[in-house]
Amino acid sequence: MSFFDEPSSNDARQQPKKSWGLIFTGVSVVGLLLAMYLPAPYVIERPGPTFNVLGQSESKDIITVEGARTYKTEGNLNLLTVSVVGNREQTPDWIELLLAWLDPAQSVLPLDQVFPPSLTQEEVSAESTAMMELSQQEAIAVALTELGYEVPMNVYVSAVLKEAPASGILVAGDIVTSVNGAPVSDIDVLRNLVGAYDGVNPLEIGILRKGSSLTKEIVPVRDEAEGGEYRMGVSVGYQFDFPIDVKLELGSVGGPSGGMMFALGIYDKLTPGALTGGKFIAGTGTISAGGAVGPIGGVQQKMYAAKRDGAQYFLAPAENCDEIIGNIPEGLRVFKVETFDDALSAVSKIGTNAGLEALPVCSTK
Repeated sequence: MSFFDEPSSNDARQQPKKSWGLIFTGVSVVGLLLAMYLPAPYVIERPGPTFNVLGQSESKDIITVEGARTYKTEGNLNLLTVSVVGNREQTPDWIELLLAWLDPAQSVLPLDQVFPPSLTQEEVSAESTAMMELSQQEAIAVALTELGYEVPMNVYVSAVLKEAPASGILVAGDIVTSVNGAPVSDIDVLRNLVGAYDGVNPLEIGILRKGSSLTKEIVPVRDEAEGGEYRMGVSVGYQFDFPIDVKLELGSVGGPSGGMMFALGIYDKLTPGALTGGKFIAGTGTISAGGAVGPIGGVQQKMYAAKRDGAQYFLAPAENCDEIIGNIPEGLRVFKVETFDDALSAVSKIGTNAGLEALPVCSTK
């Protein structure tokens, strides 16, 4: 005779619930495992390392000058960076993305926004390096001009795109002097003059080629990827003739956003005393050869990087104010700037601890 326990009516009711509970747990575990390994079309921006342009990086002075007297200084003028987690070969997993979404110091961005599908990783890196080099040249020009040096500057063609309107007409090395008779003083002026094309008559482009003045006719085309603006299909840069030798060394950091801080650092090294008054100031912003401070990406991450590394004050481009309002880390004072003169004034006032209340800030008013 066999003996066994008959389940009670209560046990019988609990059995299906236990089974559903096990199924739910199993599905959850599988879901979590998939979330850990399935690719995601996003990358994460995090606060990156910061660099005091008045100091050293990898045991080398970031700013060195030959041909002019330099002065001992102190304090911090920190250039800021953003670290990107992920690329086209390997993106963050969904758990990392969720944690980043919940962290105000991090941002989650579409992969294509950071790494355009039309460019390889090598091309993205090369473009970033080129932007940093141009930014450094402009920073030197701005600082030296502020100090009273004469800095001759030309806009030159660095490359001509294949099958572009300028292909076969302009060549690398041409110096662009005018558009329809209007002088070209900087890249922004050239861009605006070409952008104002009437769509009918060819543009007359004045150039210098191997010392000879020439005029070339070009019919620009609309670049739909750039909002339908007219383009000639050339890459341009600046050719400066600096009266003194200024070198900027910062390892593998790329992009143009350090321009303003480089210019401030050069100015400080070439003037007596400490511009910062020993204070810890950080900042970010592109710089044009004319001294305009432009917007940058990742400003929120850069504010957190500045606060993390000990900055008390932060200089930010006025055009980034929409991203700054409501996102300032506690204990960090942020001042907005539009020009190099604005930035210079802000650092001087912070250094002397005078007139800070009068400095412009980002506001909703």
